[in-house]
Amino acid sequence: MVRPITTRQRDILIAVVESYIATGEPVSSGTLAHSAFANTISSATLRNEMAALADAGLLDQPHTSAGRVPSAEAFRLYVSQLNSSNTARTALHSSIDSSFAGIAGQSALLERTSHVLAALSSGVGLAIGAAASTDLLEHIHFSRLAPRRILAVVVTRSGLVRDRALALDHDLSSMQLETAANFLNEHFRGWNIDRVRTELARRIESERSAYQQLADAVELWSRAIPADTAQQQAVYIDGVANLIGLPTDRDRLRAMLSALEEKQRLIELLNAYIDTASSSVRVVFDLEQQDPSMSGLVLIAAPAKTSGESSVAILGPRRMNYESAINAVGYVAQLLHRIDSDNTLTT
Repeated sequence: MVRPITTRQRDILIAVVESYIATGEPVSSGTLAHSAFANTISSATLRNEMAALADAGLLDQPHTSAGRVPSAEAFRLYVSQLNSSNTARTALHSSIDSSFAGIAGQSALLERTSHVLAALSSGVGLAIGAAASTDLLEHIHFSRLAPRRILAVVVTRSGLVRDRALALDHDLSSMQLETAANFLNEHFRGWNIDRVRTELARRIESERSAYQQLADAVELWSRAIPADTAQQQAVYIDGVANLIGLPTDRDRLRAMLSALEEKQRLIELLNAYIDTASSSVRVVFDLEQQDPSMSGLVLIAAPAKTSGESSVAILGPRRMNYESAINAVGYVAQLLHRIDSDNTLTT
């Protein structure tokens, strides 16, 4: 627990954080006296107060002769007191709205989300959503690779293409594969991926004797789109290059970039910190507890509350514009929820 601080110490701490965000350099009492307080507080007084803040765990001193830098706890306190103006929020929201104009389909929306958040924060924009359960079938095709080996290619309305090699217990001819694909495309084009499985199960109970092709279609579909597909999540990332210039050692940068490439680790990271029951934006400074490679980075994330259980986030250095980043994540999450709700009402 951080010990209580006085109002003046809080003002000094905020000034230190803002100076560090602006320059990236340790902040000295002399610099602070001149730049933040216009010499209304002496350098000696600031030095004493900064020493007290260091004792409270809010400031660190990287070198004996250097100034002070904010600790993770200092950034938490700084974020808690942010209160942006209505004008700033309105301008930001208007810019985000323009960026999403004309975008349709969950995959396209999530891809644009990662791009917009990366551009606004100069960090990494992240968006995670259901991989298939909320998408619509456009076309499915089966090809015979070898006896009892089939290639299934599924194309969705959002433009996503998935292929899967299937191992069957018995062989199917090219004609049988074409018949099964034709049946699925004729009856289920434009259907929600999850609804296809449910409807096939219903039909096979009532029509098994009349349609052998239906039995083949059911088996092929169940293997091409497994029942656990609804639990899979797609990850959209943009802005990784923004982390290249961070002041970090080469090994840690390599580990950080490797973690970003392993999308399952990103899913686990967001799931560990996002409370889907809450709509609030969460700011996390101690990511290394979940993943050591994320040391020194900050996660700003929120659930989007869409039918596909999406979430959006910014992953960036501690030196960022927190006011803009927090507002952007919160508003994009609300925007995706609103778009999803509108689409649900019109379908």
